[in-house]
Amino acid sequence: MALEISWFSALCDDDYDQLGVVSPQLRSSWDHCSTIVATAEEQGFDSILLPSGYALGLDTVAMAAALARSTSRIRLLVAVRTGENWPPQLARQIATLQHLADNRIDINIISSDLAGESMPSGPRYGRTLEVMQILDDLLDGEAVDVQGEHYQFATDAPRIATGPRPAFYFGGLSEEARDVAAQMADVYLMWPDTYENVRAIIEDMTARAANYGRTLRFGYRVHVVVRETEEQARAAAAHLVAELDDEIGRAIRQKSLDAGSVGVARQSELREAADLDGFVEPNLWTGIGRARSGCGAAIVGSPDQVVAKIEAYQALGIEGLILSGYPHVDECRRFGELVMPRLTHAPLA
Repeated sequence: MALEISWFSALCDDDYDQLGVVSPQLRSSWDHCSTIVATAEEQGFDSILLPSGYALGLDTVAMAAALARSTSRIRLLVAVRTGENWPPQLARQIATLQHLADNRIDINIISSDLAGESMPSGPRYGRTLEVMQILDDLLDGEAVDVQGEHYQFATDAPRIATGPRPAFYFGGLSEEARDVAAQMADVYLMWPDTYENVRAIIEDMTARAANYGRTLRFGYRVHVVVRETEEQARAAAAHLVAELDDEIGRAIRQKSLDAGSVGVARQSELREAADLDGFVEPNLWTGIGRARSGCGAAIVGSPDQVVAKIEAYQALGIEGLILSGYPHVDECRRFGELVMPRLTHAPLA
């Protein structure tokens, strides 16, 4: 079975030689982030995640518009924060990106607050569901007449929105998040976890989607540290956190707007369950989460071990991987050279 293999462009000031040690040349900028995207395209990746953070780094939609015209093959997985956008305007932005990129756009939906405000989880996910339903219609070129809890309006679709709409990638472990994903996501995106928990999440989400008469595909967001040998990979992982002060790592984690989510709590649980070297199961290293709020573990090993780990995820039902590594350009090239030729891959869309 073909697997969608994606990389990650560090739009949110998340690139380091060593975690917690700021390198000015690795800060988010057009030059640096577009180089990551160009490298991923050269290495044959199917897609690139363009993340979004209100206070951190670069605006995702603006960057995606520029990247749409500077790339030719790679798909752009554009993260959008639902709480910060008026849905009809967001629909027009996404439709314009589709036009600029010749339909190479997918959307990573983030259930966010409006900047400066904080909404309880239940209403926030209710608003996110309404946004996804509105986008579903407008991006397919259909007029909407919305009389929901959070939005009440009627409008035609933007002229440029003619469908089919981009795929919706969406994640979250809370009950509210899972219910929204079951109703509206195309790809349910999860962060690193043990095989046992990945299997349980896939089974749960498959059943929830079936209750709505739907099916889901499954994606897995994880870092990677690959070297010619396992010993070299473990040494590279240790070097990555060798200069990380725990207080600095805690401050980095707290900067994220999702620092208190159920998913982030699960990443902390994995670190607590890991062995003294930070491994929670063979080749899954949690040390990287000491300086990240979200995706907090990495596949670490030789090319054979990394391929075996990926194939094991496929056997569980994972159809897409979103990978990253530090520094992002270097690890992208390394994975492209050592692992990519051994994998059968193709975009999900």
